[in-house]
Amino acid sequence: MAQPALAKGTLCALRQTIARIEAGQSHTETLEARGENPRLPLGVEAFDEALSGGLMLSGLNELRAPFTTDCGAASGFALALSTLALERRDMPGLVLWIGEAITGREAGYPHAAGLLNLGFEPANLIYATPRKMEDALWICETALEVSAFAAVILEIRGNPARFGLAESRRLHLRARASRMPLFLLRQAGEEEASSAHTRLRIEPAAAAERLRPDGVPMSGTIGRPRFAVTIEKSRNPAPLTVLLEWNAHERQFSLARTARPSRALEPALSRTPLSASAERPDRAQTVGSIVAFERAS
Repeated sequence: MAQPALAKGTLCALRQTIARIEAGQSHTETLEARGENPRLPLGVEAFDEALSGGLMLSGLNELRAPFTTDCGAASGFALALSTLALERRDMPGLVLWIGEAITGREAGYPHAAGLLNLGFEPANLIYATPRKMEDALWICETALEVSAFAAVILEIRGNPARFGLAESRRLHLRARASRMPLFLLRQAGEEEASSAHTRLRIEPAAAAERLRPDGVPMSGTIGRPRFAVTIEKSRNPAPLTVLLEWNAHERQFSLARTARPSRALEPALSRTPLSASAERPDRAQTVGSIVAFERAS
């Protein structure tokens, strides 16, 4: 008798969970119909159409960097989105970036000169480094109720057990209730179930060369930053990858149409490369008694 009762209880709990999710989706659709759940268009037609008008401004959006080497691109993309969110406000605002200590040790911390190069004013950024995940979640949940913030960035490392579906759901609901964008910046993490409305995979892309006023590329220069953005989770089931270019001066995205020309790199050293080791002893042999020359006396 215990097994059927347990199965019935599990089924009932599952039905309640599904009902809550459906109710949340219905509420989101109602807000969109009323125009109360605005979106953040990036100005790229293919990208915005795939996301039904752009990223959701009220709720959780995940930005995933597959590897640690991609974290710089993901951070730059998150700051570019935060810049667009700041410009949509009717009043000045701030951006709160929350990152555990391990995220800074692995991928580095925000740098004022780098922020300026991205078109982001360093004075508009507040950076918090809590020691534990519990503290980071508490700061994030509290900050979502502060009207002075235009956006909140929560940076985590990998796929921690202390941040799962339940935690993401709570933050998503809090951000949606506060009508504030929350960007989950996941460095070197795998895809996993979450309550994020949209999940984007962010990877670096080769920048084009700078252009002279007459439109001729300047050889050896580095142009605007580019991002390879893949939509991994959205209402549109078809995956889409676009190459976006960020204009820090005009503070807008555009579709990168030309690729950086590839050049054959010259070797740093002109000497002949060493051959690969094969069929050799694994350690130095014992020195023998053979000498190169006979004794003089």
